Amino acid sequence: MAEGFLAVDSGGSGLRVVLGVPGQGTGRGITGPRESSVPVRTGPGGINPGHLMEQLVPMVRSLLPGSGVSALGTAVVGAAGLATLGDALRAELPAALAREFGVRTVALVADAVTAYTGALGPRPGAVLAAGTGLIAIGTDLKAWRRADGWGHLLGDCGGGAWIGRAGLEAALRAHDGRPGGSTALLALSEEAFGPVRELPGRLYPRSDRPAVLASFAPRVAACADRDPVAAGILREAARHMAESAAAVCPAEGEPRVCLTGGLFRTGAALVVPLEEELRRLLPHARQVPAAGGPLEGSVLIATELAGSSCTLPSDESMLYVVTPKRG
Repeated sequence: MAEGFLAVDSGGSGLRVVLGVPGQGTGRGITGPRESSVPVRTGPGGINPGHLMEQLVPMVRSLLPGSGVSALGTAVVGAAGLATLGDALRAELPAALAREFGVRTVALVADAVTAYTGALGPRPGAVLAAGTGLIAIGTDLKAWRRADGWGHLLGDCGGGAWIGRAGLEAALRAHDGRPGGSTALLALSEEAFGPVRELPGRLYPRSDRPAVLASFAPRVAACADRDPVAAGILREAARHMAESAAAVCPAEGEPRVCLTGGLFRTGAALVVPLEEELRRLLPHARQVPAAGGPLEGSVLIATELAGSSCTLPSDESMLYVVTPKRG
């Protein structure tokens, strides 16, 4: 039996939790994961630490038997929205983990940082995470930099919702007879959503507008090989993405650049122009595949903290390490 660590990935699809033993490597000595499909609630105070603990405690207790872990000295919680919605977590979660599990060191980490760490590890570079939204994060190991991630109304330029909205706009232009329209996208929009005259009423009242817009992005990509308007939308998305990556990537040395997120499964119509833009804007950087995901990033940070050798920069809104008081 040995002192171990707890690594958590909390995102829009729920929780994933593992226990590990330091010194075993990121792929060995790991027990789990346990998963929950219930996202942690947010409210006026931000991410709800009580709801997180309600889910986390039974998951951890179910993992402890047979894990080889006698106590938990370190906990790393990667959380979506930490930078803007993390005040309550920072105020309450470290003490709650100390009371419940005796944890001595807690790291609260933005999900962009766990995604970065899972993809590239503790080395200089930039990660472009693209799904419904889009955010770029980079570091020179002295400080974190982020670009975009401002949501579908103010930014997320090049993300899934942005592509879907641009595709639907082109469909409406074709319907109206305005320049820049696409009859191919008009047909696809009516296939997906019904008559375009009804589209505002179907879209505007919904609380999940970003996801609905993003659901049209694969259709834009699917017709890009035969429709110049769709191809142009993807090229513009690639330009926006590359600009965000360039804004956060270290200017010196040979940093690594990595693409993560479900949007890149749309295929070559997006990825090829993006890789071209990255080579143009970041000729000194090396494009590499992601080594792992956000949970692997939490594990790597926990392993480093357990060994008192974390090389990633601390930042209250991005990677906040605290030694909680017990009792």
